Amino acid sequence: MKQNNEFPEFEQVIEEMQLVYQHDNRPWIIGYSGGKDSSLLVSLVIETINRIPEESRTKDIYIVSSDTGVENPIIKKYMHSSSNKINEFSKNNHCNIKAEIIYPEIRKTYWTLVIGLGYPTPEPPGFRWCTDRLKINPMNNYTQKLIDKYGEVILLLGVRKAESNSRSRSITNREIEGKILVPHSDFKNAFVYNPLTEIKNERVWEYLLKDNGKSQWGVDMKYLFSLYQGEDMGEEQSVVGQIDNSKIPVTGNSRFGCWCCTIVKEDKSLQKFIDNGAKELIPLRDFRNWLVSIRQNPDYRDNKRRNGKVYQKKNGDFGFGPFTLWARYEILKRLLTLQKETKYELITFDELKIIDTLWDLEGDLTRRSLVDLYFEIFEEKLPWDKYKQQLYEDDIIDNIKNIAHKIDVPFELLSKLMVSVNNNKYNNRNTKLQKEFDSIINQEWIHYNKIKEGLSDED
Repeated sequence: MKQNNEFPEFEQVIEEMQLVYQHDNRPWIIGYSGGKDSSLLVSLVIETINRIPEESRTKDIYIVSSDTGVENPIIKKYMHSSSNKINEFSKNNHCNIKAEIIYPEIRKTYWTLVIGLGYPTPEPPGFRWCTDRLKINPMNNYTQKLIDKYGEVILLLGVRKAESNSRSRSITNREIEGKILVPHSDFKNAFVYNPLTEIKNERVWEYLLKDNGKSQWGVDMKYLFSLYQGEDMGEEQSVVGQIDNSKIPVTGNSRFGCWCCTIVKEDKSLQKFIDNGAKELIPLRDFRNWLVSIRQNPDYRDNKRRNGKVYQKKNGDFGFGPFTLWARYEILKRLLTLQKETKYELITFDELKIIDTLWDLEGDLTRRSLVDLYFEIFEEKLPWDKYKQQLYEDDIIDNIKNIAHKIDVPFELLSKLMVSVNNNKYNNRNTKLQKEFDSIINQEWIHYNKIKEGLSDED
């Protein structure tokens, strides 16, 4: 493959990559988000492979994209399309590259945890439970599987010192002078290769947009540029034809986040898409803003934690626990309505099935809330609808509520006990039912006032 003298620093990277590639048979793993830096890394890897004779292309290369299930739909479509095109290119050119999409465990997706178990939505500064479960853990699990298969792996990262001062410090701290590969800090048999650390910001787009912005695997980098610019999202309407090299340095370091992210006060990335033409994202923005608004609303939150513990603030108010079952129903109702209106797949059947099971265990005595809600919105039945038999008729549930009110026993306590008895009715071991009964009846929230009175009497 002919060298490109217009980009000497990239030629140096490609030459180094060739040496690393031919040095051993350890597979390469490349994280590909579809953003500019990971796109640059994939471009250079493919350029490297093209310069190696076909008979010598023996190294397995895995290009891995993470779909959290709550990606911006426009970015998700682009990422999946790019992954498919990489596989098609690899097959046609014998590159021995496999592009894969990985997902979080179905029981740990965003909606399974928020709607199924009532997890409060992430909040700054420190309540960020989502990143590990949705992105880091799936990638770690994938990496470990390849380590188990091959013994050792090499992770290629598209990080650059010029990206930010903090990124520069992080890279420098991990460098070992004179070594191309450095041991991974978390995986014993993994090594890290950072080939792009010295590439300047302005050169990233200049390289990606060469050859009229057409990547070797068929992705239009001008369209990617338009995404960073926040221009109209339709490829045919993109302003990328007007790209001027003098405008490239002002692109900055845009980040594409989850469309429902509640960590930020205002989702500027999503809003920028909308401001520049992606009006179909407006309902998603409005839903996301509503999610933020209910997070500290006591009408939507329980006053105890999932383990039944209660805590009181200095001002006497009770601290919040998870979203109530009613709140989770309301979130799902709005989410399914949004899915119907936008035609985007915002929650999967697999997630709905897990959530349905969790609601049964959480005290939904009807056992029909979710499937009936889905039918109400879509006028179609879920695949498992016919298997969902109502545990108690509505009039019986109303009577139980009235009795609970009369005898001053929380209906939630009775419903949990009834669910436990029903789940263990075919269990011959009474000890399991007894343990569950004791666990439920001894939770702190049930006895909190009595405990508090007792402590006051001692004082």
